[in-house]
Formats: sequence, structure tokens, C-alpha cells
Amino acid sequence: MMTTLSTAPSTAPEHLDTLADTYDEQGYVLVKGLLSKEEAAEYRARSHELIARLDRGDDPTWDAASDVAMGQQTSLQHLHDAQFYDAAYTRLLTDPRFTDVAAAVLRTPNVQLHHTKMFIKPPENGSPFPPHQDYPFFPHKNHKVAAAIFHFDDAPDAKGCVRIAPGSHKEGPREHDPQGSFHLPDFPTDQLVPMEAEAGDVLFFTYFTVHSSGINVSDEARTTWLVQFRDPADPPMTDQHKESLGQGLILAGSDPTGRVGQA
Repeated sequence: MMTTLSTAPSTAPEHLDTLADTYDEQGYVLVKGLLSKEEAAEYRARSHELIARLDRGDDPTWDAASDVAMGQQTSLQHLHDAQFYDAAYTRLLTDPRFTDVAAAVLRTPNVQLHHTKMFIKPPENGSPFPPHQDYPFFPHKNHKVAAAIFHFDDAPDAKGCVRIAPGSHKEGPREHDPQGSFHLPDFPTDQLVPMEAEAGDVLFFTYFTVHSSGINVSDEARTTWLVQFRDPADPPMTDQHKESLGQGLILAGSDPTGRVGQA
């Protein structure tokens, strides 16, 4: 059963504690209406404008996605580090509506940026992602690493919304197939629950939570912004993703280690 908050999170400690308890138990929580519809629409417009202006032309579709797509040709648009191209994203990274939830699920007042990615799934053939954990891409010692997916437009199942396996985080790291990007080819798809979302909703989940997404077969693009964040006291085990701009930036609280994201 999908777990959500019915309204944007308040700063009341008891409210955030309940949210964190749900996150601990299920491995995720979908926060409804963290951004207003108007804010989400503005970010959607900025995202599409930014992608068009930079016109990188690269496609980050995983090779492993072809199995999910049953051989169908799909495509994807993306941008790393949007906060280095538009200050609106920088403001969103430190918005208390986001950082209060991020701190609550990490159970620490200190929140540090790992990296960001913007994704636009084009209509009719937007690329899927096979089941996987985020863990193998950037393992950390204490596993206090999480993701937040900001939805800038509606994401029904037909748009290829994120799918989550509730409780899958409790088994810890899983052995992934590295071919075509780290993925779990034998993970039971019936355990993956569509996280249908509306513009302004934000999905938080642990880096052990198994997740995937389907093909966008609708006639509208799906626009999201992924923010990976961590407890600054949790050291990385590898130097993967070290090229991400702004990694180590403190979004809330402070860094008690003085490490600035370095191993």
C-alpha cells in the first residue's frame, strides 16, 4: 500500500517524527504538495527551457532499459547540476520545506548535497529504468544516503512514474548486474508499486530501496529533479560521482567533520 503525507510537511517536530518513522519502516515516503502547483509549473518551464538552451543532445538511457522496453526504442533527456545553471534550483536545495524533511528522514540536523539530476521523459517513448538500488553507484559507510524526486508535472503510471518496492531497504545491499548499468534483472516486478504523483509532490527514499520506472507512453513529458543527499558524517567508500558540481555543499546544519565530502 502506498504511503503518503496528505499535505505539505509542517515544521512541527511530531509531524516530522511521524514522517521519519514511516520512512524507516517503508523505505520511502511520498510528500504531497511540498511545492505549490504554481511553483511546480514554474520549475517545469525553467527545466524545459534549460534543456533546450543547453542542447547537449546526449541520451542517458541505460543499455539495461531495453529489457524493460521489450526492444522498443526509447529516449531520455537529462542535465546534471541544474543549480549551476539557474539560481532557482539553488534556492530549492536550501528551501526549509525540503531540508526539514531531508533532515527528518536522515535523523540528523545536518544535510549535505551529493548530486542532482534533471530528467525529462519525452512523450510516447520516454525511457524506463530497470529495478535497482542507488547504493552501488555511491556506497557509503553508514548508509545515511537518500534521494528526493521533485515532480514538476503530474506523473501517473502512464507517464512512467517511479515504482517502489516497500520495505526492500531492510535487506541492505543487493548484488547487482553491472552490465548496462547496475540493475537487478531478477527482482520480482510484482513487488514494485507505482508512485503516482502530482505536480509539487516529492518522493523521498533510501539508497537501499529498490525502485524502477516505466516507459512514458502518454502524450505529455514527465519532468522531475532528483536530489541525492546524505549525512555529512557518513563517509563515502569510493570516489564515484566526485565530479558532481557542488558535492559537499551543506544544505542544512553544518559539517561536523570538516571533510567537505572527501573520503
